[in-house]
Amino acid sequence: MGIQALTEKEKETLRLLVSGYDAKSMARHLGLSVHTVNERLRDARRKMAVSSSREAARQLRESERRTPETLGDELLGGAGVAPGVEEMTAPAGTRRIGRPSGWIAGAILMSLGLALLAFASMTGSADTPAAAPSTAPAESAAVAAARGWLALVDRGDWNASWGATGQAFKALNTPETWARVAQQVQGPLGAVKSRVLVSEETVPAPPYGYQMVKFRTDYANKTGAIETLSLVREGGAWRVVGVTIE
Repeated sequence: MGIQALTEKEKETLRLLVSGYDAKSMARHLGLSVHTVNERLRDARRKMAVSSSREAARQLRESERRTPETLGDELLGGAGVAPGVEEMTAPAGTRRIGRPSGWIAGAILMSLGLALLAFASMTGSADTPAAAPSTAPAESAAVAAARGWLALVDRGDWNASWGATGQAFKALNTPETWARVAQQVQGPLGAVKSRVLVSEETVPAPPYGYQMVKFRTDYANKTGAIETLSLVREGGAWRVVGVTIE
């Protein structure tokens, strides 16, 4: 039994649970009944011999975080929102963003969701030129926060970058865990050559939604990488709670 006995549907349900969904929101997201969701959680608890669905979800995340092959498929940092997170109103029609393939660990989910990482193809090209300073539109506060956080990571300042994350991220990662996993994943990429904003959008997700910021980045050993950061508002500032790279 154990994690190896879980079905993909049970794993999917546990990943949603650790990302902040409850049974009702999972049912809506998956197009299932609450009864079916609860059955999946119950079967997962039984197979993993735990009394709590959240404990089962936590163990699955930890297992996926430790598996090098999944380092590129996890989201860095947890998607759950801690107390103090400010509610965001998403515009009508905003599309829901699925779980990306990804990068450094948070829940490590920097996918930590840790959580929120095996790399995608190491090929690609950065064919989007940076706009000239005189014509580039002003970037939002969320984009500026994302750039500032990535700059700390680029410098290898693990303590400062951990300190700039949100409570959902910190609840799933100690500074030591973050430093270890970040170095493990970032090292093969090499130095950053360029970073260009691709998009920013508001994502409606339980409980309050978050801001999704994407950059196209050229590393010394990987060109055209897409960095995706999830940020929430805490204490009047934007905080990173997840990051992926593909």
